[in-house]
Amino acid sequence: MRRILAAAAALAAFAAPAQADDTLKVAVGQLTTWENQMTLIGQEAGIFKKHGIVLENFGTNGAGETLQAVISGSADIGIGMGTAGAMRAFSKGAPVRMLTPAFTGSNDLYWYVKADSPIKTLADTTESQTIAYSTNGSSTNSLVIGFGKELGSKAKPTATGGPPATLTLVMSGQIDIGWASPPFGLKEIEEGKIRVLTRGSAVPSTRNQTVRIQIVNANVLKDKKDVIERFMKAYREAIEWMYADPKAVEMYAEKMKVPVALVKKGLPESHPRAAMQAEKLSDVDGIMRDAVTNKFLEKPLTQEQLAAFYPFPNLGK
Repeated sequence: MRRILAAAAALAAFAAPAQADDTLKVAVGQLTTWENQMTLIGQEAGIFKKHGIVLENFGTNGAGETLQAVISGSADIGIGMGTAGAMRAFSKGAPVRMLTPAFTGSNDLYWYVKADSPIKTLADTTESQTIAYSTNGSSTNSLVIGFGKELGSKAKPTATGGPPATLTLVMSGQIDIGWASPPFGLKEIEEGKIRVLTRGSAVPSTRNQTVRIQIVNANVLKDKKDVIERFMKAYREAIEWMYADPKAVEMYAEKMKVPVALVKKGLPESHPRAAMQAEKLSDVDGIMRDAVTNKFLEKPLTQEQLAAFYPFPNLGK
């Protein structure tokens, strides 16, 4: 009888279903950019699975769409959100919280023209010309506003979505100045089809700012804090892996359908490891000053509001 009971217990244990992984829905602002790959190739590498998480990643055309997905609950987490845009939504009562810094500085973004364009500098532009940004509330939106206020650009800011759609609009003559992030467009630059006009870092005020953050739905953060804690541990691990293992660059290059050498060439300047730090919201005063100047905020957030906006700075450490 003891042998029978022991065998039955062993059989029951074997037959019991394994504990299911937790699923999180993730809206990714631009699927093509290196800085947003931690949830994409990081998942392919098994990093999130190791922490008991399965991600349902889906792309958006930029921060505006990402924000709406998180607010509506169709996404739990938003990747690549402009900091000022997220603060604006929070200040108006949207259920949005900052999860972690995503990118500090703005050298990862560049603006370009067709090779034969008469535009040589932003100061050459006129009100009849157009300059691209992704979506309202994005870091590209903030930078294009900065081009006008700090660098004398007169071109009309125009939302164009992601880099592939923007390139089509530039090459067809519908937009005068396009935007992109390496390695997208490097092939066209080398082939002499387009010419870099300026980088985001040309706007002095943004050079040391956390220009993009990752966001989370406030209710998800409240109800699934343990899951989000594990997500953040996996997120930090994925970033370290992306810069330590050459396989990450190979996976990204294959996804982008560009040579590995081209990706390696662009990353050190556009996406240095330090820019993707997930530890500190950098130059908070400058972020809010520019957010007010650019009419994202009516007034700076108070210390109490900031604490509510970014409630768990050490999450996942």
